[in-house]
Amino acid sequence: MRCPHCRKDNDRVIDSRVSQDGFSIRRRRECLGCKQRYTTYERIEEPSIMVVKKDGTRVPFEREKIRTGLEKACWKRPVSAEQMEAVVVRVENEIHVRGENEVDSEFLGELLMQELRQLDQVAYVRFASVYREFKDVRDFVAELEPILAEAKRKGKLRLDAERS
Repeated sequence: MRCPHCRKDNDRVIDSRVSQDGFSIRRRRECLGCKQRYTTYERIEEPSIMVVKKDGTRVPFEREKIRTGLEKACWKRPVSAEQMEAVVVRVENEIHVRGENEVDSEFLGELLMQELRQLDQVAYVRFASVYREFKDVRDFVAELEPILAEAKRKGKLRLDAERS
């Protein structure tokens, strides 16, 4: 491993730990040349997975695209970066567990919507509006009806007319 500071290939491992997701190892290293410390991550090399888009084109799976979509959906919502990272890890793990070289974008979208529905309902509706390409307000209402019915059933929703 080359030191990112002096570029020498002479270091020692100070500490190794399994990362939070359990699929990588974090190593603290010290360069024996310049004595600087740095961190590396070791992951199992997964076979490359292709995402099959709606138009049939195939693009490499990129976890950053999942994260970016989540960040947009969760913008100004009480959702932490750690919660979003946990969703990314769960989605990525689900894809790898399937053991296939290709995954439909539709499957990815539905998986993300399931995660967002549990995490934050506003973020869920934001994501759904883009993913399902809502055309007008009726599409929003149709998506919200099951959520509202569930909230009302659980006693977590009272409409203004019921408050009076």
